[in-house]
Amino acid sequence: MASSHREAPYIAGSPKVDGTDFYMFRSYEGNRGDYVTLIANYQPLQDPYGGPNYFTMDPNALYEIHIDNNGDAVEDLTFQFRFSNKYAQANASGLITNGAVETGNGLVQVPLAAVGGGSGTSPGLLNVVEDYTVTVVTGDRRTGTKASVTKQSDGSTSFTKPVDNMGEKTIPDYAGYAQQFVYDVNVPGCATSAKLFVGQRREGFVVNLGEVFDQVNLNPLGARNSRQNTIGDKNVTSLALELPISCVTAGSNPVIGAWTTASKPQVRVLNPEPAGPTDGDNGKGSSVEGGAWTQVSRLGSPLVNEVVIGITDKDKFNASEPSNDVGSFGSYVLYPTLPVLVQVLFDVPAPATPRNDLLAAFVTGVDGLTKPQVDSPAPGEMLRLNTAIAAVSIESQKNLGFLDCDLAGFPNGRRPYDDVVDIALTVAEGAIDGTNALNLQTCDLSGASPTVVNEGAVVNDGAMPSQADYLTVFPYLNTPVPGSPGDTLANN
Repeated sequence: MASSHREAPYIAGSPKVDGTDFYMFRSYEGNRGDYVTLIANYQPLQDPYGGPNYFTMDPNALYEIHIDNNGDAVEDLTFQFRFSNKYAQANASGLITNGAVETGNGLVQVPLAAVGGGSGTSPGLLNVVEDYTVTVVTGDRRTGTKASVTKQSDGSTSFTKPVDNMGEKTIPDYAGYAQQFVYDVNVPGCATSAKLFVGQRREGFVVNLGEVFDQVNLNPLGARNSRQNTIGDKNVTSLALELPISCVTAGSNPVIGAWTTASKPQVRVLNPEPAGPTDGDNGKGSSVEGGAWTQVSRLGSPLVNEVVIGITDKDKFNASEPSNDVGSFGSYVLYPTLPVLVQVLFDVPAPATPRNDLLAAFVTGVDGLTKPQVDSPAPGEMLRLNTAIAAVSIESQKNLGFLDCDLAGFPNGRRPYDDVVDIALTVAEGAIDGTNALNLQTCDLSGASPTVVNEGAVVNDGAMPSQADYLTVFPYLNTPVPGSPGDTLANN
């Protein structure tokens, strides 16, 4: 039930291009209400002690965030991220030259990504440095008009990703260190500046992972408890943008849809005698990759490829685009198998099909909430956000989103604090299908004001998010768990 962690046969073997979670919400940091934040997470279930190589991004991959702002289920804006990983970078007079140490046998390469000398907000000498560029494409992602996102400070196009949180000795003040890589940027075609951050973050998704996959080995109507989040000690890598709403919407339609993808070149040839990566060659001594981009990962709304798409079509979904969803995957939404499995396991009757409520939540948008306000909007699975609905400060956010009448929460976009597992499970069991035969918690919009009904009747995995685990400012996901000392998270 992980949002998109190792969810398909192919992508389970390619973690560097595995999109794990996608967030989109109106910014709730003070004085940033006119902005929308988009966060695409990659590389699932990172153990903080994952050295010596840690979790660099793939320089041979293309990471993208797509935005549809006219309701046709086709991207109108695409933000493309490309990485360049430079090795043997550490240099110190009389000690290290090009990442090597003078020994009796001459210069010998250092095996570590960080060499030492760190203090405060500095990791000292780094032997691996990740740079990246961001390109905005207007129109079709491959044939549209391209322009570079630039630093507001000097107009340059190259950005740096902070090294992962190796430990408190290497980088004593990681939060302060990472803050140095939050950039104010200029986005082509946008008169107002934006923000950009790419780097490791603490995993923000909350799930009782083992019990869910063990044939839902839990009480699905039991208590929700933040201590049951089994992946709370993991990290991820985030691609985060904060963009002015005026720059991502079009015309009078306030609803935008978005999703993230990763693509790889079609051809890869392995070198049987690899030379290993050096400064800027991005590891091409080990392999050569080329050919047209081939999409291998896709994520919009959470949990779709995990609990909606059948196992034989999961790779196909990851390679597809929203405009093709109805013909390729429509039956999975209208006739979902998850409620049937719940019926087998717990003797709870599955809601009647076809499930038009799920079609609205995942494919068309919900009338009056997330359905594009255009003539004849096209269906397609993506995360949709009504930017006309004001942001809610994190202190006032309800982690059940719509089910708790917090209309600024999932499925109206997705905030880090939204408990999408519990929301999705409750909806899958019929909370918004019109009959709500199980009398589950939902929001009644029929009266003068939204009203919560059946409060507490939530189908859940036991795990519950805690507001203390998230930042209140961009990039919202918290400082990653350090690799050392190992008891840091427990002590906090």
